[in-house]
Amino acid sequence: MSMRLRIASRPSKLALLQATLVKHEILAVAPQLEVVIVAIKTTGDRLTRGPLADAGGKGLFVRELEQALLAGEADIAVHSMKDLPGVTPAQYRIAAVPPRENPSDVIVSRRGGIDSLRQGARVGTASPRRKFELLDTRPDLRIDLLRGNVDTRLGKLAAGEFDAIVLAAAGLKRMGVLSAPPDGLLIEELSEDRFVPAGGQGALAIEALVGSPIADSHEIEALITGLNQKRAHCETSAERSFLATIGASCNSPVGAHGALIGDRLLLRAVLFSLDGRRKIQDTASAPIGDHTDAVKLGIALAKQMLAAGAGDLIRSA
Repeated sequence: MSMRLRIASRPSKLALLQATLVKHEILAVAPQLEVVIVAIKTTGDRLTRGPLADAGGKGLFVRELEQALLAGEADIAVHSMKDLPGVTPAQYRIAAVPPRENPSDVIVSRRGGIDSLRQGARVGTASPRRKFELLDTRPDLRIDLLRGNVDTRLGKLAAGEFDAIVLAAAGLKRMGVLSAPPDGLLIEELSEDRFVPAGGQGALAIEALVGSPIADSHEIEALITGLNQKRAHCETSAERSFLATIGASCNSPVGAHGALIGDRLLLRAVLFSLDGRRKIQDTASAPIGDHTDAVKLGIALAKQMLAAGAGDLIRSA
């Protein structure tokens, strides 16, 4: 196999690390393949102020990468799965979901875990879900908007602009921060019982065009699809189908997390109203043969929660 494979990625440090992880997985199987990463700045990367929902929400971190696939400037795109809208446009497909990293949230502070924060502590996050999960646990906290890449957020915390910030464990682990926090900062993993993660959190999605093999090569197509892990694919398929069926948007304070244990998938979800005063939380489980069964489970849980009034909460957001 003497060919070139181009991987589209956002230009952030974390995104490039994730694309490089995929590149190394590919080269481990096909060292003779030339693999290059094409860094592409997205609309989401350009917007550093204000809520993402005000600028269009889901898709802001993937649109330009998908356009590069359509234009023939890249053969695959590597995304953080949680950045993808619940429904993939018809011309694209998720070719593989590599093994998932820890999907949990973590709180980073100078004082310890969430229960150690001072009364009225200022906590930074850009996520409506994290905001209301924090307030559900600690109603006294002051939650303020914090945008930017991981280094920017950690820098603002270290500078004293916040008492704590909430981030995804997966990104910090991939950047080496989880095992070696900056001086003076402490990291606590947040229990999924109290903090249901965002759908797709911790997972990567390898996206390609529909209708032809990747890089017009059946060998490369097989190589990429070989990176898919059943567990990660099933868990994220359930989460995404739940979010799509319930009608969640970037502005929806909603969490969804699937855990495949043996041949059974447990799916947990939480949804808040826009003001955080109402909460609906539920679970569903089923035996799973493949990702199509996982999709059905996500749809079933969404219908359960819609019957319990979730539609009103979604419309409020």
